[in-house]
Amino acid sequence: MANFINLILNENMKIYRRIRTWIMFGFILLIPPLVSLAIYLAGGDDMSGWSIMMTESYILYSLITIFAVVVAADSVAGEFTWGTIKLLLIRPWSRSTILLSKYLATLLFALFFTAAAFVVTFLSNWLIFGLGDTTLSTSGLSNWEYIIRFYLFQFITLIMIVTFGFTMSSAFRSGGLAIGLSISFLFAGNLITGLFALANKGWVKYVLFMHLDLTNYIDGGTGPIPNHPTTLGFSLAVLAVYFILFNAVSWTVFKKRDVAA
Repeated sequence: MANFINLILNENMKIYRRIRTWIMFGFILLIPPLVSLAIYLAGGDDMSGWSIMMTESYILYSLITIFAVVVAADSVAGEFTWGTIKLLLIRPWSRSTILLSKYLATLLFALFFTAAAFVVTFLSNWLIFGLGDTTLSTSGLSNWEYIIRFYLFQFITLIMIVTFGFTMSSAFRSGGLAIGLSISFLFAGNLITGLFALANKGWVKYVLFMHLDLTNYIDGGTGPIPNHPTTLGFSLAVLAVYFILFNAVSWTVFKKRDVAA
C-alpha cells in the first residue's frame, strides 16, 4: 500500500512541477474576484453574492474540466511521446497499478481545483456583495444545500469527461486527439441532448450525452432530457455503465500495448 501511495505521489509531482499547472491554478484564483469586482464596478452592487457565485462556478467548472482533460491526456499519451513509459514499466509495478495511479492523480488534481474554485468564489462574493437573502432553490433547499449539490453533480460530470479523455489517451496514445474529443464531448453535450430529445424513442434515455448535466435534479426536476422524464438514480446508473466501459477499454488497451518500439 505504501508503494502505491508513493506511486500516486510521484504522479502528482509530475503534474505540479509543470509551470502550466500553476498557470491553470492562477486562472482559477483570479477569475472569480475579477469577475465579481467588474460586476460591482459596473453598477451591480445590489446583486446577490449567491447568484454571482453560481455564474462563476459554471465558468470555472468548464475550465477545470478542460484543465483536467489536458492532464489526463498527457498522463498516458505523454509517457509514450517522450519514451518515459519504458522507464515506468521496468519498475516493480504492474501496468494496472501504474494506470490506476495516473487516473487517481488526475482525479485528485480535479478535486483540488474544484475545492479551490469553491473557496475563491465564495470568499470573493461574500466580501464584495455579501450573501444577502436571495434563495437559489425553488424547492426549499437552503443555499448551502443547493451549492453543494451543484458542485457534486458537476464533479460527477467532470469525472465522466476526464475518464473519456483518459480512455482516448490510453487507446490512441495521442494527447491532442484525447483533448479534442473530450472538449467536444463537453461542449457538444447540450446540442446532442437537444437533438436526441426530439426523437420520441425510448433508447435516447440510454445515450451518455443525455445524462451529463445532472443539475436539473437539484430542485427535484424530472431529468436532463426534455420530454423524457428520468430519475437521478436512473441517470447515475447509465453513467456508471459508461464509466465501467471506458475504464475497461483503458485498462485492456494499456495492459496489451506494445511499448518495444
